[in-house]
Amino acid sequence: CQPGRGGGYYVASRNFELPELKLLIDAVQSSRYLTEKKCRELIEKLCQQCSVHDAGLVRRNVQVSGRVRTMNETIYYNVDAIQEAIASGKQISFRYFDYDIRGQRQYRDKSYIASPYGLCQDNDFCYLLAWSERHGITSYRVDRMSGIEILAESRIPCPELTGAAFTDHANRLFQMFAGDLTNVKLRFHKELTNVVIDRFGHGTMLIPEGDGIHFNFTVPVALSPMFLSWVIGFGDKAQILYPQSAVDACKELCRKALQQY
Repeated sequence: CQPGRGGGYYVASRNFELPELKLLIDAVQSSRYLTEKKCRELIEKLCQQCSVHDAGLVRRNVQVSGRVRTMNETIYYNVDAIQEAIASGKQISFRYFDYDIRGQRQYRDKSYIASPYGLCQDNDFCYLLAWSERHGITSYRVDRMSGIEILAESRIPCPELTGAAFTDHANRLFQMFAGDLTNVKLRFHKELTNVVIDRFGHGTMLIPEGDGIHFNFTVPVALSPMFLSWVIGFGDKAQILYPQSAVDACKELCRKALQQY
């Protein structure tokens, strides 16, 4: 309240500052796992947290059409059910599906039962990291899950996905593809320094080579085709040095790719 002549009541502060809302809106509109409809609904709710004038400015910059997005409208409720199961320490059951060449859902034969431990985002998609009797530690695309039910059975203990170990495990996966955990030594051109730090973090030890243009580093990763493809994508500026099994796997992947052309 501003007392006196010309005074009155005004909103002194809001729950969110305008830059904070813009940051949240940017995150929503760039999320591929949200449908266009749900994306617009969330952005509109966020706009209600600022003044009418600011909301008008924000809406002018919103672009949610034209991006490749999930077709599963229930993902919002899938996330809610999964988080409830994680909080209560229960297992879940669900159906899992793929898309055929007509874009129609094709459900896999059996229902899945898993012990959920956490959600993470990778390659613009939302994944559930869980333990299942069928696959052990595994990941599921949340937008390809359907009919999630929370079961009465407590989830199976999994130390590898508990606490800080969950983040460590997620960081070793490439696009959530599983593989044998391996300490891999790589040789990268110095132009890729930012790429390595962005992917593996500032704590990664980078050892310069004598030529002044390359560096070596060793990281634990899940040795999967997605990791090998990531390395190959940098051409002659990236090389796997060790172990030999990783080198051979990379050669084999290249050989199979060359056979297509």
